[in-house]
Amino acid sequence: MITGETTVAAVVGDPVRHSLSPALHNAAFAEAGLDWVYVALPVVAGHGAGAVEAMRTLGLGGMSVTMPHKDAAAAAADERSDAVEALGAASCLVNLGGGRIRAESTDGAGFLAGLQHDADMDVAGRRIAVLGAGGAARAVIHACATAGAQEVTVVNRTADRAASAAALAGSAGRVGSHADVAGADVVVNATSVGMGSDRSMPCDPALLHQGQVVVDLLYNPFETAWLAAARKEGIAAFNGVSMLVGLSAIAFTLWTGVAAPISAMRAVVENKSM
Repeated sequence: MITGETTVAAVVGDPVRHSLSPALHNAAFAEAGLDWVYVALPVVAGHGAGAVEAMRTLGLGGMSVTMPHKDAAAAAADERSDAVEALGAASCLVNLGGGRIRAESTDGAGFLAGLQHDADMDVAGRRIAVLGAGGAARAVIHACATAGAQEVTVVNRTADRAASAAALAGSAGRVGSHADVAGADVVVNATSVGMGSDRSMPCDPALLHQGQVVVDLLYNPFETAWLAAARKEGIAAFNGVSMLVGLSAIAFTLWTGVAAPISAMRAVVENKSM
């Protein structure tokens, strides 16, 4: 029951009505017995800083930030994590009290948590190939390098964007091509290719082989054409569900100080796939 004591958290973006986060977080709050509620708030492009100010004014307990507001949210916060400083983008805002907001980047850590869950894999010493150079790709690149990846190769249509993204991995980063996919231990699709009814693929599945781990950050659909092609060849291939659960669990704990009920969160997402 929502009362005058209920703490409100929200996700902001444009668009945002499609988000699974409200169902996921509300299930988590219920499981943990917390008097919190989570809603989706559409915020049009150009008003990201205003959403941060609204969080201060309204006393929201936490905020998830999606496109196109991640850069503006990072800039408008009072404090920023090391990852946010490196990426210039925030995916999670924490209310510190007294009107102060801390910006966090949970995407990269969520990816690593998801990879650990799905493939029982640590990226330390591994070769990672990332397809794409946008926000999600940059978070994955930075997180993998920070976690000790041996090499992070960025494959993108635009060379300048690839170079900028690869720089986030420091000495481990480099710009590559689709030919480099075959030599990677982990191949990550961080593009929107294959989303929804799109049956195209981010790279030729013939470049993939058994022994690799393939991750598509998309979860709409739950099995993209690329994942289906990889699984047909017996390759371990996973969608973005575990990353979503991982980053949401991190945000939940940052906001509440309570360990996230991950099994309850995962059940919500898996039920959506049925």
